[in-house]
Amino acid sequence: MSKFQIAVVVGSLRRDSFNQKLANAIMKLAAPEFSFKQSQIGDLPLYNQDDDDNPAEPVKRLKGEIAEAQGLLFVTPEYNRSMPGVLKNALDHASRPYGQNAWAGKPGGVIGASIGSIGTAIAQQHLRNSLAYLDVPTLGQPEAFIHVKEELFDEAGNIGNEDSRKFLQNWMDHYVVWVKRHTD
Repeated sequence: MSKFQIAVVVGSLRRDSFNQKLANAIMKLAAPEFSFKQSQIGDLPLYNQDDDDNPAEPVKRLKGEIAEAQGLLFVTPEYNRSMPGVLKNALDHASRPYGQNAWAGKPGGVIGASIGSIGTAIAQQHLRNSLAYLDVPTLGQPEAFIHVKEELFDEAGNIGNEDSRKFLQNWMDHYVVWVKRHTD
């Protein structure tokens, strides 16, 4: 078993999601003592405070996965200049009820991919604002706003070109150090 279990939250539900591909590819770049488990968020009901005392099974599952993790990796697209609603819904569920925030204290990394030239810069900033409130120490540098181009992924789902691979390896190396620095 690896020493560092990372909960991965992908903010896209699309079958052929660039961000799912990015998550799958970047996990392969981590140190061997890191393992990753994607937390599913597409089956969460819409957050309603009335349900705090009796959360749905998918909410219990998500909170349990976050609690077991030593770190968090958020991979988000950008929808209408912000993070997707499904991702915000997951943040709300796992942080409630008040005083039972599963995210608190878990070191996080934020990355994302888009066909737009600024990648997911604005979505990442909105996500970082929420994570700051939720007490998630988040890697600030290097930032990674990935502009998806045809050669980004190869046929096997790996990062397809050397420059992108080097850039993302550098990001992952910094993330690994960040998680190690912020875990007991």
